[in-house]
Amino acid sequence: MNRNVLSITLALAIAALSLAALSCSPTADTNVNSTLTTNRNAGPEPVNTAAIETELKKLETDWANAYKTKDAALVRRILADSIVLTYPDGSTGTKSDEVQMTETGAFSADSWDMADEKVTVVNADAAFITGKTTIKNGKLKEPKSGQTIDISGEYRFLDVYAKKGGTWQVVASQVTKVAAPGPPSVAKATPSPAVAASPAAKASPAAKASPAGKATPAKPAP
Repeated sequence: MNRNVLSITLALAIAALSLAALSCSPTADTNVNSTLTTNRNAGPEPVNTAAIETELKKLETDWANAYKTKDAALVRRILADSIVLTYPDGSTGTKSDEVQMTETGAFSADSWDMADEKVTVVNADAAFITGKTTIKNGKLKEPKSGQTIDISGEYRFLDVYAKKGGTWQVVASQVTKVAAPGPPSVAKATPSPAVAASPAAKASPAAKASPAGKATPAKPAP
């Protein structure tokens, strides 16, 4: 009888120890598992293209107005340090060139209008904008020669933006002048055989005068 009581007591003690061990063992964190599962299933964060378009168009307008107000600080903020600028004559410029031109007020115009602006968003950190600028009575004082040149006309521009540290900056810019339409082509008259055989017709033309060096224009206001 005593043996049976002892056996029952031992069995109860083992069962109690087993329950205690189970209650002390760490349980799975359902919140962590739920978070991991959610993160695995979540896709890429959607890009707010409308907000990016609005911001880049504003930056283009601010950049243009900086020429009038001589706001060099604004130009420093908008342009990336490594920006590459390509001007209508094919020459290139740097951020320091644009800052200096803004500070000195080298560029002036009665008006400039932007049109056909189109923002293309590549991803959340990259986009570019294209458009057309029309400049009326635009003047530029060339820093090297000191000459003032007329830069009036229509231009097409392409500005590439990248988001760095949460701020959009221009990393590349190119401007192309829209050529004015030329006169209608006139069909060339075919010379008669007698004229073609004339020694005068075979005389070499006079040497052409070399063109004067081009002044480097600044980037027209976008």
